[in-house]
Amino acid sequence: MLYLSFFVKQSEEFLEISENHGNLRGLLADYIDNHRRRTLKTIAKYFLVFTIILLLISCAGGGKNEKKNKALSIEEHFQLAYSAAERGNLDEAVREYQKVLELDSKYAKARLNLGIVYGKQGKWKKEISEYEKAIRIDPNFAEAHFNLGVAYQERGDLKEATAQYQKALQIYPNYVEAHNNLGNLYFRKGMLDQALAEYQKTIDIKPDYAKGYYNIGSVYREKKKIDEAIASFQKALEIHPKFPEAHYSLAVAYYEKKDFKLAVEHCDEAVKLGISVDPRFLERLEPYR
Repeated sequence: MLYLSFFVKQSEEFLEISENHGNLRGLLADYIDNHRRRTLKTIAKYFLVFTIILLLISCAGGGKNEKKNKALSIEEHFQLAYSAAERGNLDEAVREYQKVLELDSKYAKARLNLGIVYGKQGKWKKEISEYEKAIRIDPNFAEAHFNLGVAYQERGDLKEATAQYQKALQIYPNYVEAHNNLGNLYFRKGMLDQALAEYQKTIDIKPDYAKGYYNIGSVYREKKKIDEAIASFQKALEIHPKFPEAHYSLAVAYYEKKDFKLAVEHCDEAVKLGISVDPRFLERLEPYR
């Protein structure tokens, strides 16, 4: 624009000097008008292009915002469901997880959590169905395999439970709870060495896993290795001093070792922590109080 103003000014000065040269003046005037029109057309063209670019950017931004709002909506429903389940409001949790799945039917974590809620409601068929759907969405979802194993174990299908725990461990070898539960299944079947191996893995992965030490103690007690059992129960209590089952098992182990004072001490602690102690065991301890 500065260039145009300068050109116009210089041309007008020239026209003033050439007032008597009418033809030249006419030619220059025509040239100035044509140049102005071309310049205005160029400006208009660039303005139109600029406007179109702004509109495209605006539309693209709107699409992103729409997707973001949808994602937030799903997450909000998920959080509402999770909070409701934590409060024990299971019906509300089910409704919210169903809303999540209406928005995204392939949300594997929502399928898993809905299955857990169904399990708490005692609806085991729906529970298992949701875990299986989660696995179909994500075959490498270790937590879904684990929970499916728990569901089958609670139904008494130990074979399928074992298979699901093993699948969870193939996906995630350091899955402590899967090793522990697999050890429990081996223990129930009397496969003590296999159970001990699984329990040992739990404390190798997580050295402060009190339950692992407790279960190792249970295997040693079953093997009649009382000193090793006592050491394992004590280790569990070092980590978790208010572990009622560990106190009870120590009481029994000390009684078997004829250390009646410690047997009474740990039995009383177990009772304080809410353990239901076998009345026959209490009778045996009565003379030593």
